[in-house]
Amino acid sequence: MIEAELKARVHAPQEVMRMLEERATARVEVYRDTYYDRPDGSLEKAGEELRVRTVHGPDSTRTFLTYKGAAVDEESGSKPEHETAVADADAAHAIVRGLGHVPFITFEKRCRNYDFEAHGRQMLATLVRVPEIDGTFLEVETLVDEEEVNAALDDIRAVLADLGIGPDDLTRETYTGAVAAQRQRA
Repeated sequence: MIEAELKARVHAPQEVMRMLEERATARVEVYRDTYYDRPDGSLEKAGEELRVRTVHGPDSTRTFLTYKGAAVDEESGSKPEHETAVADADAAHAIVRGLGHVPFITFEKRCRNYDFEAHGRQMLATLVRVPEIDGTFLEVETLVDEEEVNAALDDIRAVLADLGIGPDDLTRETYTGAVAAQRQRA
C-alpha cells in the first residue's frame, strides 16, 4: 500500500484543531521515533526509511516497526509503507541493530490524531509539534493502491482546503532533516 500524504505548516493551529474536532475525536499521543540506516547511509540516500516508533497514549503504549520505500510521487513524497505492531520495543530495536542497522536519529513528536472519512476515503489527520523545531504541522494521509495516488492526493488537498490550508502552506521538509539541522546549529 502507498501512504498518500501531504504535510503543511499550520499558521492558525487552534482554528485547524477546532475544525478537526468537528470531524472526529482527537487521540492525543506522543511518538518516540528512532530512525535506522545502514552504516553507509544508503537507506537515506535512496529515500527509504526504517523506523521503530513507540506511541504513548493516555491508556496504552504501542510499538510499531515501519519500512517506507522510495517516494512514488515526487511532489508529495508519498511512499510505499509496510508497518506492523511489535510486542516488545526493546526486542524490535535489538533485531534492527542485530541486522546491521544503526540509529540515525531519535526524536519526539507530540500528536493530535483525527480519524475520519472524507471523499469516500478513510483519512488520518495529525496535528504535530516537534519540541526541537518551530511551528505546528498538519499531516493528512490515506492508504491506497499505487494507481490511486493522484486521486487520493486530490482528495487530501480538498480536505486541507476545507481546513484553510492552501498550496503555499505545503512542505516536503522532513522532521528528521529539520531535527538534524537544529541539532547541528545548537
